[in-house]
Amino acid sequence: MNPVEIKDLPGLVGQEVGVSDWLEISQERVNQFAEATGDHQWIHVDVERATKEIGGPIAHGYLTLSLIPFLSQGLLPIKGVTRGINYGSDKVRFTNMVRVGSRVRLRQKLIGAEPKSGGMQLKNECTIEIEGQERPACVAETISVVYG
Repeated sequence: MNPVEIKDLPGLVGQEVGVSDWLEISQERVNQFAEATGDHQWIHVDVERATKEIGGPIAHGYLTLSLIPFLSQGLLPIKGVTRGINYGSDKVRFTNMVRVGSRVRLRQKLIGAEPKSGGMQLKNECTIEIEGQERPACVAETISVVYG
């Protein structure tokens, strides 16, 4: 998508703004997330047990959610933005497991844009898809504010 002016964002509401490249979910990434959050549940980090009991380790749901800022980079370029902040999330759902070794990508749709606190509040429907799977891993409405 071509860069847009902040004032033009409300006109994009209802449109898909982009789809990211695929990203492989490695065991190393899962282990690093476990270290950062203290969530060392065996389904994520014990490869041998997870393989035996559930067919292999799976990524943390919150790891999947946390990839949204990274995967969304460049999907909706906005001219003149001096800063942006994460404001929150609505309706976060983890609808499918992300197995280690699988690839995910973000499909993003702008569902709201309105002035707020001297900036523009954006609400996006973010769908994390899993390659080869019909059901997505995560669907979340994210809220951010951008300033020019």
